[in-house]
Amino acid sequence: MFDGVPEFDPDKLTPEISARQFGVNNDFLAFLKDPASVSSGVLFANHEYPNPHLMWRGLTEDTAAEQMSDNQIAVTMACIGASVVGMQTEDGTWHASRGAAVNRRITAQTPMLISGPAAGHPKLRTHADPTGRHVLGTLSNCNGGVTPWGTILTCEEGAGWIFGGDYQATPDADLLKRYYYDEPENNRWGWSRIAPRFNLQNEPNEPNRFEWVVEIDPSDPYSVPVKRTALGRFAHEGASTALSPDGRVVVYLGDDWEFEYCYRFVSRDAVLQGGAAANRDILDHGILYVARFEEKGVLRWIPLIYGQGPLTPDNGFHSQADVLINTRGAADLVGATPMDSPEGFSPNPETGTVIIALTSNADRTAADPANPRINNRFGHLLELRPPPTAKGPDHAASVFEWDVLALCGDPGETAHGAQFHPATSMKGWFTDPDNIGFDPQGRLWVCTDGVQPSGHDGLYAMDVEGSGQALPKLFYAPPSGAECCSPLFVDDGKTLLVGIQHPGEDTPSLEKTSTRWPDFDPSLPPRPSVIAITHVAGAPIGSS
Repeated sequence: MFDGVPEFDPDKLTPEISARQFGVNNDFLAFLKDPASVSSGVLFANHEYPNPHLMWRGLTEDTAAEQMSDNQIAVTMACIGASVVGMQTEDGTWHASRGAAVNRRITAQTPMLISGPAAGHPKLRTHADPTGRHVLGTLSNCNGGVTPWGTILTCEEGAGWIFGGDYQATPDADLLKRYYYDEPENNRWGWSRIAPRFNLQNEPNEPNRFEWVVEIDPSDPYSVPVKRTALGRFAHEGASTALSPDGRVVVYLGDDWEFEYCYRFVSRDAVLQGGAAANRDILDHGILYVARFEEKGVLRWIPLIYGQGPLTPDNGFHSQADVLINTRGAADLVGATPMDSPEGFSPNPETGTVIIALTSNADRTAADPANPRINNRFGHLLELRPPPTAKGPDHAASVFEWDVLALCGDPGETAHGAQFHPATSMKGWFTDPDNIGFDPQGRLWVCTDGVQPSGHDGLYAMDVEGSGQALPKLFYAPPSGAECCSPLFVDDGKTLLVGIQHPGEDTPSLEKTSTRWPDFDPSLPPRPSVIAITHVAGAPIGSS
């Protein structure tokens, strides 16, 4: 990404080199077009987690934390986070611009600010940061969003895997358990060996400084990323934005875990002209809501406000900061609907409705209106309908309508209970919907996170209205062991960018990897990448 950085060589990596190369396991993609040029722009990609056993020889998936050298551990800390890359097109081909002025790497060590109601709270203070307002790095970045003023919202989806130590030996064990720090696979990459802040006994408050939404200005490589605590703390899968009729920004947020919740943040103030500078702190002021799905297609957004309902000192909440630090606990108390792993939300640019992908929940034993199947191994899609107004859909309204768009699974297997269009082919149906997005024509594109009928994960396209509603068609299958992420249409829909995450992850070690994609060089590991798909005739993707 920068001049003077050596070509990729896994045997010669250092954290300094890795922090200046494109990161691993890219998930969310965003592209901001250069208004002064038709052939250039800025690509943002976040990087979720490392796969050490696929990065170096001699490691296995289950023992990598013990087997890695200190240098290798430091490399894994440098290769996650995010990348900002200048892009150009030449003769219809996309190129990354090495050394572009906007190029930037963000890692687990990048200084960041903490803002909003929870900033400075005692539970965010550590030995290194007694103010509770400064933190190093961003972890476990999954999906995200783009704000109307041109910044990126990248989402921290959990942090328990990072930390070592015994959560039960901390002063706040109940809060850590609610955020799944009791999982046996935690401390997966041995970071606490070289960074004591990732040991719960050393810094019991360090976990509270993660699992937020981080705002990044991709146009300014010197800007400081900001963790916006008003948007709540949980395993953020995405942060899709829309505008209410009065100009306020609405951010849709999912907590990607079984039996967790769907959220929405509504800003206090309307978005102003003037880009990032004019809207610098707009996400620090507003109301976070959680969803309750009721019978007859009614969705109520319940505000999570300190002092209202059960969010009082009697239940452990002494401020709005407490509500946001333990967002899950607050949502538990107000009667939100536990969902089947809420993934991405995506507002439809044509209709104004909002689609939610729910990946799966095999542990569900009781159905409800919005999660209508027990043992939901295959996932489903919901469509939310904000009430219409003369100025467009009211994304800030307190009551929506909703419906099931599709129940995933094999339509030929009665036991699956799948609901797709009757014309769905035996190679067209899918399971485990994950990242979703719309093309300029309002067609829904669904990335899966679970092996599909093709033998791979897939990217499927389907209409959400009309005669082809819920009729999926397989468009692309990524390499063995990989999932495709964040379908993103640029160049007026003529180019589809897709993130290819964790190729070869279905194998236990680099020596036994199922693919060497994309280099197909036996001396190189499989590498997460971004691909660009174009129509052979230069037409918009999806046109006949």
